[in-house]
Amino acid sequence: MIIVDSVTKTYGGFTAVDDVSFTAQSGRVTGFLGPNGAGKSTTLRIVTGLTPPTKGSAHVVGRRFADLPNPGLEVGVLLDASAQHAGRTGLEILQLSQQMMGLPRARVDEMLDLVSLTPSEAGRRVRDYSLGMRQRLGIAHALLGDPGVLILDEPANGLDPAGIRWMRDLLRGYADRGATVLLSSHLLHEIEVVADDIVVIGNGRIVAQGTKAELLAIAGTHLRTRRPVDLQVVLNAAGLDSTVTSPGVVRVDAEPELVGRLASEAQIPLIELRSAETAGLEEMFLELTADTQRDGAAA
Repeated sequence: MIIVDSVTKTYGGFTAVDDVSFTAQSGRVTGFLGPNGAGKSTTLRIVTGLTPPTKGSAHVVGRRFADLPNPGLEVGVLLDASAQHAGRTGLEILQLSQQMMGLPRARVDEMLDLVSLTPSEAGRRVRDYSLGMRQRLGIAHALLGDPGVLILDEPANGLDPAGIRWMRDLLRGYADRGATVLLSSHLLHEIEVVADDIVVIGNGRIVAQGTKAELLAIAGTHLRTRRPVDLQVVLNAAGLDSTVTSPGVVRVDAEPELVGRLASEAQIPLIELRSAETAGLEEMFLELTADTQRDGAAA
């Protein structure tokens, strides 16, 4: 289990993380979502002891990460696949950690096989690895000590579609065996497929958290039309609250049948009409982080 309790991190006059609290439960995959610069990486660095919090605390398996006697046996971490020593081979990197953790030599071969790095690839220097190979090596390193907790920042970065599918199945299986998996990613579909719980951060603050079903339910009814402004006028006149969440997409707190009838009576063609149960993670994410989007996607 991972418990983040009222964590704040400031740099001078800038607050990167502001009173962040959440729990990642054992046996579940927790997806940690947010736009670029929202505070995801800073939070994960605090959890893994790389950055001290200004206020608050973060505990993994009941302790601060820095207090774990042999952390690799309890927590597997992958924050930056490109941070590995470029002059060493993949095999050397795993062997050094294997020796430091007091693990049998066979564990290295098991992990190389698990992440599909061949003996030839393991013998190359990391500077000659592709991003996808570095990612696989980083995952092998995180799993080396067979930890009960995994903390991964963008683990699918650089992987091809088959690699992403492999990683998804790996994390799902790990959680199903009782492990805690905290996964940060910008690939919303992958989070939607694999995550049990979701934590959304924007501008350094938690804007929503809960089970995937709970958060998707608050997304409301979604409509897509070429006349979103006209549709909003009709909905507002009927006393319904509506929001344009992205170009051509309107969210409204009402039943689809009612919304569809109002649009039909106003002769506004609908391209798409979806109930909350089928609303996607992307729409929910864009709505919750509308004020923090850098590219105006949710304007």
